[in-house]
Amino acid sequence: MKPGKIRALALGIFRKDGQILVFEGFDHVKQETFYRPLGGAIQFGEYARRALARELREELGVEITNLRYVGLSENIFTCDGKAGHEIVLIYAADLADRTVYERESMVGHEDDGSPIKVVWKPLEFFQRGEAPLYPDGLLELLLADDAVDDPQHSGPA
Repeated sequence: MKPGKIRALALGIFRKDGQILVFEGFDHVKQETFYRPLGGAIQFGEYARRALARELREELGVEITNLRYVGLSENIFTCDGKAGHEIVLIYAADLADRTVYERESMVGHEDDGSPIKVVWKPLEFFQRGEAPLYPDGLLELLLADDAVDDPQHSGPA
């Protein structure tokens, strides 16, 4: 995050059996574990859909299919003591490699090569307040959006 700059992000919602695929982060200042869907920064001149596909290739080495726009979130936050401001385009999608739906967890990689823990988490976990799901407002958007909850796109058949 660059101080004083707004970042544009594309995040993907991948579902299976009432769960979503997220990475687990930790805010050292707040001493808080949090979760966020996979995806990342949109580069200048890059469409959000392409950014999301690129990010999933970089983070997990997977291809995505069936992208569907879900909504937009403006996220103003503090993480590790640093202020951030993001405009987040949110897409539902499917993972082309169906074996990813069978894994409980996996290791992905950030842009700098550092590892990230990627897990399936039930939406109920976030509804109970066991840990935050970022960006703010995403849980409500997911619970309200019928397109994301389409049973035809909820994981392997």
